[in-house]
Amino acid sequence: MTGKDEKKAEKAEEPKKHVKKEEHEAKEAKPVHEHKTEVAPEKAPEKPPEKAEEKPAEAAPPAAPVEEKKFVPRKHKIAVLHVYSSKNDTIITATDMSGAETLAWASGGMVVKAHREEGRPYAAMQAASRVVTSLKDKGITLVHVKIRAPGGVGMKTPGAGAQAVVRTVARTGIRIGRIEDVTPLPTDSMKRKGGRRGRRV
Repeated sequence: MTGKDEKKAEKAEEPKKHVKKEEHEAKEAKPVHEHKTEVAPEKAPEKPPEKAEEKPAEAAPPAAPVEEKKFVPRKHKIAVLHVYSSKNDTIITATDMSGAETLAWASGGMVVKAHREEGRPYAAMQAASRVVTSLKDKGITLVHVKIRAPGGVGMKTPGAGAQAVVRTVARTGIRIGRIEDVTPLPTDSMKRKGGRRGRRV
């Protein structure tokens, strides 16, 4: 190669080197990619839902005045049941409250034949049912019971028929107000019958 040819080759290589240097500098000069945080677009404030047009409430009709029910006590027709109960008989007498007027009466001897059965509970039940039937026909709904034994110098406790009378009256539908024992009790001693030497059998 001649000197001219070498100069031409050198000149041709120089622009190549220059291009490579520029590329290398361009690579170095490239900026580092920064991570950009994406900002979400601001949402427009939501509008509150539109309320439906409120219609004025129709006026309710005035309530009817509530009538207070007054307690009216039930009226009863009252009678008094006087029960005499001894060992030998049971006598039932129904009167008004004063005791002056007799409404009905019955005894154990009216419903049984044998004398020994007059003071027994069965005779007292039958006599009581007769009296109660008569009182119902007259409209009596409540009775006060007064039980009496012979008293005095005799027996101070009622016989077996008294309890049977109270049970029968309660079961037949008539209400019982109060039950009293009105047996006469002596405040002082009394001479018993029979004389000085007693009853001779």
